[in-house]
Amino acid sequence: MALYIRGMRGPLYKPLGLDLEDGVARRWRPSVGTVGFVCLAATILAGSFATALMGQPSAGWSTVLLRRRCRRLPRRPPNLDCDSAGNARTGTGHHLRLGYGSTPRGNVGFRVEDPQSFRQASGTAHIPDNELIEPGPYGPLPVRGADGRRPFDVYAGAWSGKPGARIAIVVGGLGISQSGTMNAIRTLPADVTFGFSPAGNSLDRWMQEARRGGHELILQIPLEPVGYPQVDPGENTLTVENATAGDLHALHASFAAITNYVGVMNYMGGRFTSDPTAMEQLLSELGRRGLMYLDDASSLRSVASDTAQLQNVPSAVSDLVIDRAQNPRISGANWIRWNGSHAPRERPSASHQPST
Repeated sequence: MALYIRGMRGPLYKPLGLDLEDGVARRWRPSVGTVGFVCLAATILAGSFATALMGQPSAGWSTVLLRRRCRRLPRRPPNLDCDSAGNARTGTGHHLRLGYGSTPRGNVGFRVEDPQSFRQASGTAHIPDNELIEPGPYGPLPVRGADGRRPFDVYAGAWSGKPGARIAIVVGGLGISQSGTMNAIRTLPADVTFGFSPAGNSLDRWMQEARRGGHELILQIPLEPVGYPQVDPGENTLTVENATAGDLHALHASFAAITNYVGVMNYMGGRFTSDPTAMEQLLSELGRRGLMYLDDASSLRSVASDTAQLQNVPSAVSDLVIDRAQNPRISGANWIRWNGSHAPRERPSASHQPST
């Protein structure tokens, strides 16, 4: 390749080295670096053009969850977070996946995939995923899988995908009354989330029945209320003192009562949810295990929502306890009034929750 420049004379061109005595520029040959740069630019343009015409390659690609690679990334993608095990996750609830090209060229691309793809099939929703369980002193404990999957994603309830306002209804206190639990499972639609008490009976049986019916499950954990121990939520209550000291044995005992749940919900806990240090310990453990936290909003001093955001833990806050008064007429009026004022919003609502 050669470049010729003619007829450039005078002081205007002297600073550029183009004041030529014979009127003809000497033949200029580009350096090896220049040629390489031009070839690279041409290759990128050709690749971009091919991608635009043919789309992203699909055949021959294997996609695996990004794990233990956070330290190797020279520049982390937006919203990327890494847990203590080195697994990558994003603050939006998505998992970051790493795709490798089918040819050994070292090509690596990032794709963000919808957690819906991790959801259990309806036919096996009642079976615990062995990759999301670890043995504990009280029984099986929920945990992130080695591939980065979370119980929050795998055990999530189905969603139609239709746009519009979404309302979550949680019926709590299940597992205590056998007849009440059976009635809820048999009569309520699959869109209703069930909150099980770890103090209940036949929980594994009820879990399987509820999951077969398409219900999402949440575990109600007893937390220290105001006036404890005179006001006692029951066995394995997690106290502020123990949580602050890092003693989570009571929490793990509750965890082991059941499987296949997406997260936890406070049972009482007026004092606990208002203590920042205690809530940091609790939410840190939930985040490490891939669980969400639902605050029933029974305490106006709760710091759960802010703490969950700081720790990048999925969370939600209830807007209303529908049946705080055990009266069908009042409950119905509460629901109608709430539904009319909150329809454009997307917030959960607990239908039954004891006072703190």
